[in-house]
Amino acid sequence: MTMPIVAIVGRPNVGKSTIFNRIVGERISIVEDVPGVTRDRIYGVGEWLNQSFNIIDTGGIDIGDEPFLEQIRQQAEIAIDEADVIIFITSGRDGVTATDEEVAKILFRSKKPVVLAVNKVDNPEMREQVYEFYSLGFGEPYPISGAHGLGLGDVLDEVIKNFPKKEDITYDDDTIKFSLIGRPNVGKSSLVNAILGEERVIVSDIAGTTRDAIDSPYTYDGNEYVIIDTAGMRKRGKVYEKTEKYSVLRAMRAIERSDVVLVVINAEEGIIEQDKKIAGYAHEAGRGVIIVVNKWDAIEKDEKTMNEFEKKIRNEFLFLDYAPICFVSAKTKKRLHTLLPLIDKVSESQNMRVQTNVLNDVIMDAVAMNPTPTDKGRRLKIYYCTQASIKPPTFILFVNEPELLHFSYERFIENRIRDAFDFMGTPIKIIPRARK
Repeated sequence: MTMPIVAIVGRPNVGKSTIFNRIVGERISIVEDVPGVTRDRIYGVGEWLNQSFNIIDTGGIDIGDEPFLEQIRQQAEIAIDEADVIIFITSGRDGVTATDEEVAKILFRSKKPVVLAVNKVDNPEMREQVYEFYSLGFGEPYPISGAHGLGLGDVLDEVIKNFPKKEDITYDDDTIKFSLIGRPNVGKSSLVNAILGEERVIVSDIAGTTRDAIDSPYTYDGNEYVIIDTAGMRKRGKVYEKTEKYSVLRAMRAIERSDVVLVVINAEEGIIEQDKKIAGYAHEAGRGVIIVVNKWDAIEKDEKTMNEFEKKIRNEFLFLDYAPICFVSAKTKKRLHTLLPLIDKVSESQNMRVQTNVLNDVIMDAVAMNPTPTDKGRRLKIYYCTQASIKPPTFILFVNEPELLHFSYERFIENRIRDAFDFMGTPIKIIPRARK
């Protein structure tokens, strides 16, 4: 089921990011621990009453040199365009300001459900100040304290009441669903049309002509597929051109429904930071990943060009070292015939199960080759390992003390598993657990 999107909107200094971190359940910093992933995170996943949802912090949008009020207006409009429900944050210390009223006017025009939260109400004596916020016209204002986590439950109760009732299209279990994600104008729609052999998706050199996610069922060599072309820029113009990071949001819903994700890179433009951010979400979601370099026909090449480009990709996408790379041209259809067999292989990897006895032979051989680390005189002991699930393949490693499993040794174990079993194109999760 596709998760709803919630946007947090409000003027600066009302505590949007603090509330975002509270709802997500962690402090999301600019850099990620995974090598090769840089983050300026403006989205996360929240959960309330067993209901998961994507959440946007509009305070993370960089509009550039636009005037102050214009920035706020543009941030609100982007949130309106993306979200199913909006949390409007104000400040109980400041009361209703002229800027709050401007944001309220924009939100009114959206016709989207709006939940009004009055932040910085840190003690009961301040609650009477909340009543003036009724004047904004969004019904009951909910007093909250982002700093102390007070009142957020009431806000989230109201948020989930307003989630849309959507039914996802279902396909047979044997059908492989794959999506194409990437920055605007990398050629996603052209690739879809080239694979399908027909002009089913609008193609243009103007960045952002795909308006919504489009499902295209497809049969090839007796196998069933569904191609999901991720929504591109929904609005053309300076607002969206200056907020390229929002192409991540348009990829999120398609990724959730996919088995395999094709991260499309424009060979002419090379790799930029936004490519890594988009690919990082597919990796975190545990989907199979293939890196597709499109517009390869437009590059002047010699016998070294492809190897050099592949080295650049490996250096920039260290966290996707398991992902195969495919160089194609949607325009000339060169090497397109290699894509679907590669998708089949990655889907097989996502669904692969390893017998426990065979798996443990590999783990014990790995430990014999490279003994487990010690910390302050305590040595990590690995008792046994078992595969818990697929999509992605997830392994439970039973040990004496989970905190002794250092990241580098976990990586070593993962590499030995990959050497023994061909998990091409899929992330692997290793979960250490104390043996009871």
